[in-house]
Amino acid sequence: MQHRPLGRTGRDVSTIGLGTWQLGADWGDVSEADARAVLDASAQSGVTFFDTADVYGDGRSESIIGQWRRDNPDVELTVATKMGRREEQIPANYVYENFRDWTDRSRRNLGVDTLDLVQLHCPPTAVYADDAVFDALDRLVEEGAIANYGVSVETTAEALAAIARPRVATVQIILNAFRLKPLDEVLPAAIDAGVGIITRVPLASGLLSGRYSRDTVFAANDHRSFNRHGEAFDQGETFSGVDYDEGVEAAHEFSALAEDAGLAPATAALAWVSQLPGVSSVIPGARSVAQARSNAAAGSVPELDEAFTASVRELYDRRFRAAVHPRW
Repeated sequence: MQHRPLGRTGRDVSTIGLGTWQLGADWGDVSEADARAVLDASAQSGVTFFDTADVYGDGRSESIIGQWRRDNPDVELTVATKMGRREEQIPANYVYENFRDWTDRSRRNLGVDTLDLVQLHCPPTAVYADDAVFDALDRLVEEGAIANYGVSVETTAEALAAIARPRVATVQIILNAFRLKPLDEVLPAAIDAGVGIITRVPLASGLLSGRYSRDTVFAANDHRSFNRHGEAFDQGETFSGVDYDEGVEAAHEFSALAEDAGLAPATAALAWVSQLPGVSSVIPGARSVAQARSNAAAGSVPELDEAFTASVRELYDRRFRAAVHPRW
């Protein structure tokens, strides 16, 4: 497993991390036993970075990780969580008092005195320009409630605004073979500023695994059923915002590229994103031990060549640029 610095945190983390939204909610049912098995398999495979949020299952994901951490105190691990979606997402709610309440709850859930990394959870765009918001986050650092803070964003413009903030340690953004806009400005700006980039939705909600067809049915409580058009939250969080049928067809093309490189499609997709300059860690989810181990294996894939990247760009330009690039 390769490791990279996590931006301004002073920590090194595995280039393949673990996203744990699915351990809380919105991806179908995952039992606590299965969730713990995923954490076990990830750690055993060299993963040292878990990403969660206070609203994943109303704290269920955090609590499962917290108990796992207590049961495995010797495992080297950085845990990032997120806050800001427990109340209505209006700028007036992004104040110190709420931040303190939310981080105190996450500290209890995770069983720690100081949170490793707290990210604002896709806040309203106006928040990025509010100095008082970042003063409040600085205060939490000074008080020892959090060690570092970052921002999870929806758009590249928000990412650039966050990167410009002098104490933002990390920016989390959607980046995969079907969402390439962050390559234009965000990654170069992050490298220049020393900000870590955490990439989420690296498999386009599973499309890039090549396992889905137009007839695939997802559980009713899976966001891939109920948020395809942004009915519940930002559409970009589900299948990266691409049309599902178009995504299935493009995934077949990507699978052929991966096979030419001697890799399974999901492995190729994760390895490619993790190898991009400026990316600190990629956080695919996993609902099973097999998925967790397969994801982690992407962290030891030899560097993919420029021809692979050129093919990915050509696929994106032909299939998705017109629909995706202007939106996010």
